[in-house]
Amino acid sequence: MKEIRDILKAFSLADKEGKKTALATIVQVEGSSYRRAGARMLITDEGQLTGAISGGCLEGDALRKALLAISEQRNKLVTYDTTDEDDAKFGVQLGCNGIVHILFEPIDPAKANNAIQLLQELVKVRKDAVLVTLFSLNQTEQPGTSLLYRFDKILSSLPINLQQAILFDVQDAMQTKLSFLKNYEDQDAFIEFISPPVAVIIAGAGNDAIPLVEMTTLLGWHTTVLDGRPTHATPERFNKADQVLVVKPDEVLSKVNIDAQTVFVLMTHNYNYDLVLLAQLLQKNCAYIGTLGPAKKLDRMLEEIKANGQSLNEQHLSPVYGPVGLDIGAETAEEIALSIVAEIKSVLAGQSGIPLREKKQPIHARAINTMKLAQ
Repeated sequence: MKEIRDILKAFSLADKEGKKTALATIVQVEGSSYRRAGARMLITDEGQLTGAISGGCLEGDALRKALLAISEQRNKLVTYDTTDEDDAKFGVQLGCNGIVHILFEPIDPAKANNAIQLLQELVKVRKDAVLVTLFSLNQTEQPGTSLLYRFDKILSSLPINLQQAILFDVQDAMQTKLSFLKNYEDQDAFIEFISPPVAVIIAGAGNDAIPLVEMTTLLGWHTTVLDGRPTHATPERFNKADQVLVVKPDEVLSKVNIDAQTVFVLMTHNYNYDLVLLAQLLQKNCAYIGTLGPAKKLDRMLEEIKANGQSLNEQHLSPVYGPVGLDIGAETAEEIALSIVAEIKSVLAGQSGIPLREKKQPIHARAINTMKLAQ
Protein backbone atom coordinates (compact mmCIF):
# COMPACT_ATOMS: atom_id res chain seq x y z
CA MET A 1 0.00 0.00 0.00
CA LYS A 2 2.89 2.39 0.64
CA GLU A 3 3.99 1.98 -2.96
CA ILE A 4 0.50 2.93 -4.16
CA ARG A 5 0.42 6.00 -1.92
CA ASP A 6 3.85 7.06 -3.18
CA ILE A 7 2.66 6.64 -6.76
CA LEU A 8 -0.42 8.77 -6.10
CA LYS A 9 1.69 11.55 -4.59
CA ALA A 10 4.05 11.45 -7.56
CA PHE A 11 1.14 11.52 -10.01
CA SER A 12 -0.45 14.51 -8.26
CA LEU A 13 2.81 16.44 -8.55
CA ALA A 14 3.37 15.42 -12.17
CA ASP A 15 -0.18 16.34 -13.10
CA LYS A 16 0.19 19.81 -11.56
CA GLU A 17 3.39 20.29 -13.55
CA GLY A 18 1.70 19.23 -16.78
CA LYS A 19 3.74 16.04 -17.19
CA LYS A 20 2.36 12.97 -18.90
CA THR A 21 2.54 9.68 -17.05
CA ALA A 22 2.14 5.94 -17.44
CA LEU A 23 1.50 3.23 -14.85
CA ALA A 24 3.44 -0.03 -15.12
CA THR A 25 1.89 -3.02 -13.34
CA ILE A 26 3.16 -6.57 -13.08
CA VAL A 27 0.07 -8.59 -13.97
CA GLN A 28 1.51 -12.11 -14.16
CA VAL A 29 4.69 -13.91 -13.09
CA GLU A 30 5.72 -17.40 -14.15
CA GLY A 31 8.62 -18.84 -12.19
CA SER A 32 10.93 -16.64 -10.13
CA SER A 33 10.89 -12.85 -10.07
CA TYR A 34 12.13 -10.09 -7.76
CA ARG A 35 8.62 -8.55 -7.54
CA ARG A 36 5.25 -10.26 -7.60
CA ALA A 37 2.07 -9.52 -9.53
CA GLY A 38 0.63 -6.26 -8.24
CA ALA A 39 3.95 -4.39 -8.08
CA ARG A 40 3.59 -0.96 -9.67
CA MET A 41 5.69 1.91 -10.93
CA LEU A 42 4.73 5.35 -12.20
CA ILE A 43 6.78 6.80 -15.04
CA THR A 44 6.66 10.42 -16.23
CA ASP A 45 7.49 11.61 -19.73
CA GLU A 46 10.66 13.13 -18.26
CA GLY A 47 11.85 9.76 -16.98
CA GLN A 48 11.02 10.07 -13.28
CA LEU A 49 10.24 6.71 -11.65
CA THR A 50 8.18 6.07 -8.52
CA GLY A 51 7.71 2.55 -7.22
CA ALA A 52 9.50 -0.54 -8.53
CA ILE A 53 8.79 -3.53 -10.74
CA SER A 54 12.16 -5.22 -10.21
CA GLY A 55 15.37 -4.87 -8.29
CA GLY A 56 16.47 -2.21 -10.76
CA CYS A 57 17.27 -4.42 -13.75
CA LEU A 58 13.97 -3.88 -15.58
CA GLU A 59 13.49 -0.20 -14.94
CA GLY A 60 15.66 1.06 -17.81
CA ASP A 61 13.85 -0.95 -20.45
CA ALA A 62 10.51 -0.30 -18.78
CA LEU A 63 11.13 3.44 -19.10
CA ARG A 64 11.47 3.07 -22.87
CA LYS A 65 8.29 1.00 -23.09
CA ALA A 66 6.39 3.48 -20.92
CA LEU A 67 7.48 6.43 -23.04
CA LEU A 68 6.24 4.58 -26.12
CA ALA A 69 2.89 3.91 -24.45
CA ILE A 70 2.65 7.60 -23.51
CA SER A 71 3.53 8.67 -27.03
CA GLU A 72 0.95 6.36 -28.61
CA GLN A 73 -1.58 6.80 -25.77
CA ARG A 74 -2.27 3.09 -25.88
CA ASN A 75 -1.94 0.33 -23.28
CA LYS A 76 0.87 -2.11 -23.96
CA LEU A 77 1.74 -5.53 -22.52
CA VAL A 78 5.44 -6.40 -22.45
CA THR A 79 6.84 -9.82 -21.57
CA TYR A 80 10.31 -10.37 -20.16
CA ASP A 81 11.38 -14.01 -20.44
CA THR A 82 14.47 -14.75 -18.37
CA THR A 83 14.18 -18.53 -18.40
CA ASP A 84 16.70 -18.46 -21.25
CA GLU A 85 20.20 -18.52 -19.78
CA ASP A 86 21.17 -15.97 -22.42
CA ASP A 87 18.90 -13.33 -20.88
CA ALA A 88 21.53 -10.70 -21.64
CA LYS A 89 19.98 -10.43 -25.10
CA PHE A 90 17.15 -8.49 -23.44
CA GLY A 91 19.62 -6.00 -22.07
CA VAL A 92 18.17 -6.46 -18.60
CA GLN A 93 20.08 -9.47 -17.24
CA LEU A 94 17.51 -10.40 -14.60
CA GLY A 95 18.96 -13.72 -13.57
CA CYS A 96 15.61 -14.58 -11.97
CA ASN A 97 14.68 -17.55 -14.18
CA GLY A 98 11.10 -16.40 -14.66
CA ILE A 99 8.66 -14.80 -17.08
CA VAL A 100 7.27 -11.41 -16.12
CA HIS A 101 4.30 -9.79 -17.88
CA ILE A 102 4.05 -6.03 -17.36
CA LEU A 103 1.18 -3.81 -18.45
CA PHE A 104 1.89 -0.19 -19.32
CA GLU A 105 -1.06 2.21 -19.10
CA PRO A 106 -0.75 5.86 -20.16
CA ILE A 107 -2.84 7.93 -17.75
CA ASP A 108 -5.48 10.25 -19.18
CA PRO A 109 -6.83 12.28 -16.21
CA ALA A 110 -9.95 13.15 -18.22
CA LYS A 111 -10.89 9.49 -18.64
CA ALA A 112 -13.41 8.29 -16.07
CA ASN A 113 -12.25 5.44 -13.83
CA ASN A 114 -8.69 5.48 -15.15
CA ALA A 115 -6.07 3.48 -13.27
CA ILE A 116 -5.00 6.38 -11.05
CA GLN A 117 -8.59 7.27 -10.14
CA LEU A 118 -9.22 3.68 -9.06
CA LEU A 119 -6.07 3.73 -6.92
CA GLN A 120 -7.15 7.06 -5.40
CA GLU A 121 -10.47 5.55 -4.42
CA LEU A 122 -8.69 2.49 -3.03
CA VAL A 123 -6.74 4.48 -0.42
CA LYS A 124 -9.61 6.71 0.71
CA VAL A 125 -10.86 4.33 3.40
CA ARG A 126 -9.45 1.52 5.56
CA LYS A 127 -11.40 -1.30 3.97
CA ASP A 128 -10.54 -4.46 2.06
CA ALA A 129 -10.85 -4.07 -1.69
CA VAL A 130 -10.30 -5.94 -4.95
CA LEU A 131 -8.71 -4.37 -8.00
CA VAL A 132 -9.16 -5.99 -11.43
CA THR A 133 -6.62 -5.48 -14.21
CA LEU A 134 -7.48 -6.93 -17.63
CA PHE A 135 -4.86 -7.92 -20.18
CA SER A 136 -4.34 -10.43 -22.97
CA LEU A 137 -1.34 -12.55 -23.80
CA ASN A 138 -2.74 -13.21 -27.27
CA GLN A 139 -4.56 -10.04 -28.30
CA THR A 140 -3.33 -6.55 -29.13
CA GLU A 141 -6.07 -4.83 -27.13
CA GLN A 142 -5.13 -4.37 -23.45
CA PRO A 143 -8.06 -3.03 -21.35
CA GLY A 144 -5.92 -2.36 -18.26
CA THR A 145 -7.00 -1.47 -14.73
CA SER A 146 -10.76 -1.67 -15.05
CA LEU A 147 -12.60 -2.27 -11.79
CA LEU A 148 -12.41 -1.51 -8.07
CA TYR A 149 -14.68 -3.38 -5.70
CA ARG A 150 -15.49 -2.88 -2.03
CA PHE A 151 -18.50 -4.23 -0.24
CA ASP A 152 -20.02 -0.73 -0.31
CA LYS A 153 -18.79 0.50 -3.71
CA ILE A 154 -18.03 -0.52 -7.30
CA LEU A 155 -16.14 1.61 -9.83
CA SER A 156 -15.86 0.09 -13.28
CA SER A 157 -15.21 0.83 -16.93
CA LEU A 158 -16.19 -2.67 -18.08
CA PRO A 159 -19.11 -3.72 -20.30
CA ILE A 160 -21.95 -4.86 -18.07
CA ASN A 161 -21.88 -8.52 -19.19
CA LEU A 162 -18.16 -8.89 -18.53
CA GLN A 163 -18.47 -6.97 -15.28
CA GLN A 164 -21.15 -9.34 -14.00
CA ALA A 165 -18.99 -12.36 -14.84
CA ILE A 166 -15.96 -10.87 -13.14
CA LEU A 167 -17.86 -9.76 -10.01
CA PHE A 168 -18.56 -13.39 -9.13
CA ASP A 169 -14.82 -14.02 -8.88
CA VAL A 170 -14.16 -10.66 -7.25
CA GLN A 171 -16.49 -11.59 -4.40
CA ASP A 172 -14.62 -14.88 -4.05
CA ALA A 173 -11.36 -12.93 -3.72
CA MET A 174 -12.93 -10.78 -0.98
CA GLN A 175 -14.04 -13.86 0.93
CA THR A 176 -10.76 -15.78 0.62
CA LYS A 177 -8.53 -12.67 0.82
CA LEU A 178 -6.46 -14.08 -2.05
CA SER A 179 -5.32 -12.72 -5.40
CA PHE A 180 -5.54 -14.90 -8.49
CA LEU A 181 -5.57 -14.99 -12.28
CA LYS A 182 -8.68 -15.85 -14.27
CA ASN A 183 -9.35 -16.25 -17.97
CA TYR A 184 -12.51 -14.88 -19.59
CA GLU A 185 -12.54 -16.14 -23.18
CA ASP A 186 -9.97 -13.86 -24.88
CA GLN A 187 -9.23 -11.80 -21.74
CA ASP A 188 -6.99 -12.53 -18.79
CA ALA A 189 -7.71 -10.85 -15.46
CA PHE A 190 -5.45 -10.24 -12.49
CA ILE A 191 -7.93 -10.18 -9.61
CA GLU A 192 -5.99 -8.56 -6.79
CA PHE A 193 -7.10 -8.57 -3.17
CA ILE A 194 -5.72 -5.54 -1.32
CA SER A 195 -5.99 -5.03 2.44
CA PRO A 196 -5.49 -1.70 4.25
CA PRO A 197 -2.00 -0.82 5.49
CA VAL A 198 -0.91 -2.01 8.92
CA ALA A 199 -2.01 0.29 11.73
CA VAL A 200 0.46 0.10 14.60
CA ILE A 201 -0.46 1.57 17.96
CA ILE A 202 2.56 2.12 20.19
CA ALA A 203 1.74 2.53 23.87
CA GLY A 204 4.75 4.34 25.26
CA ALA A 205 6.42 7.59 24.28
CA GLY A 206 9.86 6.96 25.71
CA ASN A 207 13.09 7.43 23.78
CA ASP A 208 13.09 3.78 22.71
CA ALA A 209 9.80 4.34 20.85
CA ILE A 210 11.40 6.94 18.55
CA PRO A 211 13.31 4.49 16.29
CA LEU A 212 10.27 2.19 16.22
CA VAL A 213 8.17 5.05 14.86
CA GLU A 214 10.89 5.83 12.32
CA MET A 215 10.74 2.25 11.02
CA THR A 216 6.98 1.83 10.98
CA THR A 217 6.45 5.08 9.10
CA LEU A 218 9.19 4.14 6.64
CA LEU A 219 7.18 1.00 5.89
CA GLY A 220 4.06 3.05 5.32
CA TRP A 221 2.27 1.74 8.41
CA HIS A 222 -0.27 4.08 9.97
CA THR A 223 1.40 4.87 13.28
CA THR A 224 -0.19 6.09 16.51
CA VAL A 225 1.82 6.89 19.64
CA LEU A 226 0.04 7.18 22.96
CA ASP A 227 1.11 7.74 26.53
CA GLY A 228 -0.25 9.19 29.75
CA ARG A 229 2.60 11.71 30.01
CA PRO A 230 2.02 15.00 28.16
CA THR A 231 5.72 15.77 28.41
CA HIS A 232 6.57 12.69 26.36
CA ALA A 233 3.65 12.21 23.94
CA THR A 234 4.20 15.28 21.79
CA PRO A 235 4.09 15.79 18.00
CA GLU A 236 7.53 17.39 18.21
CA ARG A 237 9.09 14.17 19.56
CA PHE A 238 7.18 11.99 17.10
CA ASN A 239 6.83 14.20 14.06
CA LYS A 240 6.56 11.24 11.68
CA ALA A 241 3.70 9.56 13.53
CA ASP A 242 0.22 9.93 12.06
CA GLN A 243 -1.28 10.52 15.50
CA VAL A 244 0.06 11.28 18.99
CA LEU A 245 -2.31 10.97 21.93
CA VAL A 246 -2.07 11.80 25.62
CA VAL A 247 -4.50 9.32 27.09
CA LYS A 248 -5.09 7.19 30.17
CA PRO A 249 -4.96 3.42 29.65
CA ASP A 250 -8.67 2.89 30.27
CA GLU A 251 -9.47 5.51 27.60
CA VAL A 252 -7.33 4.09 24.81
CA LEU A 253 -9.99 1.94 23.12
CA SER A 254 -12.33 4.90 22.86
CA LYS A 255 -9.67 6.86 20.96
CA VAL A 256 -8.51 4.28 18.40
CA ASN A 257 -10.13 1.95 15.89
CA ILE A 258 -9.19 -1.72 15.73
CA ASP A 259 -9.46 -3.82 12.58
CA ALA A 260 -7.77 -6.94 11.20
CA GLN A 261 -4.64 -4.95 10.31
CA THR A 262 -4.24 -3.26 13.71
CA VAL A 263 -1.34 -4.24 15.98
CA PHE A 264 -0.30 -3.01 19.42
CA VAL A 265 3.10 -2.67 21.06
CA LEU A 266 3.07 -2.06 24.82
CA MET A 267 6.28 -0.32 25.85
CA THR A 268 5.33 2.36 28.38
CA HIS A 269 7.75 1.06 31.06
CA ASN A 270 4.79 1.63 33.36
CA TYR A 271 3.56 -1.70 34.70
CA ASN A 272 0.12 -0.49 35.72
CA TYR A 273 -0.48 1.29 32.40
CA ASP A 274 0.46 -1.82 30.42
CA LEU A 275 -1.62 -4.01 32.75
CA VAL A 276 -4.84 -2.01 32.31
CA LEU A 277 -4.39 -1.74 28.54
CA LEU A 278 -3.50 -5.41 28.09
CA ALA A 279 -6.60 -6.50 30.01
CA GLN A 280 -8.76 -4.53 27.59
CA LEU A 281 -6.95 -5.69 24.46
CA LEU A 282 -7.34 -9.35 25.41
CA GLN A 283 -11.09 -8.84 25.01
CA LYS A 284 -10.65 -7.56 21.47
CA ASN A 285 -9.84 -9.39 18.26
CA CYS A 286 -6.33 -8.02 17.83
CA ALA A 287 -3.95 -9.42 15.23
CA TYR A 288 -0.89 -8.85 17.40
CA ILE A 289 -0.09 -7.58 20.90
CA GLY A 290 3.61 -7.22 21.71
CA THR A 291 4.77 -6.56 25.25
CA LEU A 292 8.22 -5.17 25.97
CA GLY A 293 10.09 -6.62 28.91
CA PRO A 294 10.88 -10.06 30.33
CA ALA A 295 8.52 -13.03 30.17
CA LYS A 296 8.10 -12.80 33.97
CA LYS A 297 6.49 -9.39 33.59
CA LEU A 298 3.96 -10.71 31.08
CA ASP A 299 3.23 -13.78 33.21
CA ARG A 300 2.61 -11.55 36.22
CA MET A 301 0.24 -9.31 34.27
CA LEU A 302 -1.73 -12.28 32.97
CA GLU A 303 -2.01 -13.73 36.48
CA GLU A 304 -3.32 -10.42 37.80
CA ILE A 305 -5.83 -10.17 34.97
CA LYS A 306 -7.13 -13.67 35.74
CA ALA A 307 -7.18 -12.89 39.47
CA ASN A 308 -9.46 -9.94 38.69
CA GLY A 309 -12.00 -12.35 37.26
CA GLN A 310 -11.23 -12.09 33.54
CA SER A 311 -11.37 -15.46 31.81
CA LEU A 312 -8.47 -16.17 29.46
CA ASN A 313 -8.16 -19.03 26.99
CA GLU A 314 -5.86 -19.89 24.08
CA GLN A 315 -7.82 -17.69 21.70
CA HIS A 316 -7.29 -14.69 23.97
CA LEU A 317 -3.58 -15.39 24.41
CA SER A 318 -2.61 -16.40 20.85
CA PRO A 319 -2.04 -12.80 19.62
CA VAL A 320 0.19 -11.96 22.61
CA TYR A 321 3.94 -11.89 21.96
CA GLY A 322 6.13 -11.29 24.96
CA PRO A 323 8.96 -10.64 25.14
CA VAL A 324 8.25 -8.74 21.95
CA GLY A 325 10.43 -9.16 18.85
CA LEU A 326 12.44 -11.78 16.98
CA ASP A 327 15.63 -13.20 18.44
CA ILE A 328 18.28 -11.33 16.42
CA GLY A 329 20.55 -10.42 19.30
CA ALA A 330 19.10 -6.91 19.56
CA GLU A 331 20.51 -4.62 22.26
CA THR A 332 20.14 -0.98 21.21
CA ALA A 333 16.79 0.77 20.81
CA GLU A 334 17.22 0.72 17.04
CA GLU A 335 17.99 -3.00 16.98
CA ILE A 336 15.04 -3.76 19.26
CA ALA A 337 12.78 -1.72 16.96
CA LEU A 338 14.03 -3.78 14.02
CA SER A 339 13.27 -7.04 15.81
CA ILE A 340 9.75 -5.82 16.70
CA VAL A 341 8.93 -4.71 13.17
CA ALA A 342 10.25 -7.99 11.75
CA GLU A 343 8.12 -10.02 14.15
CA ILE A 344 4.97 -8.02 13.35
CA LYS A 345 5.54 -8.49 9.63
CA SER A 346 6.12 -12.22 9.98
CA VAL A 347 3.01 -12.68 12.13
CA LEU A 348 0.75 -10.74 9.76
CA ALA A 349 2.19 -12.58 6.76
CA GLY A 350 1.83 -15.96 8.47
CA GLN A 351 5.54 -16.66 8.08
CA SER A 352 8.05 -18.20 10.48
CA GLY A 353 10.83 -15.63 10.27
CA ILE A 354 13.46 -18.29 9.49
CA PRO A 355 16.47 -17.51 7.24
CA LEU A 356 15.41 -17.69 3.59
CA ARG A 357 18.17 -20.21 2.84
CA GLU A 358 16.32 -22.67 5.09
CA LYS A 359 13.01 -22.21 3.29
CA LYS A 360 12.13 -25.07 0.97
CA GLN A 361 9.16 -23.42 -0.74
CA PRO A 362 9.29 -20.40 -3.09
CA ILE A 363 9.97 -17.14 -1.25
CA HIS A 364 6.73 -15.59 -2.50
CA ALA A 365 3.39 -17.34 -2.83
CA ARG A 366 2.33 -17.56 -6.46
CA ALA A 367 -0.88 -15.97 -7.70
CA ILE A 368 -3.30 -18.79 -8.47
CA ASN A 369 -4.11 -19.20 -12.15
CA THR A 370 -7.53 -20.81 -12.45
CA MET A 371 -7.30 -21.04 -16.24
CA LYS A 372 -11.05 -21.54 -16.45
CA LEU A 373 -13.48 -19.84 -18.75
CA ALA A 374 -16.02 -17.64 -17.05
CA GLN A 375 -19.53 -19.05 -17.27
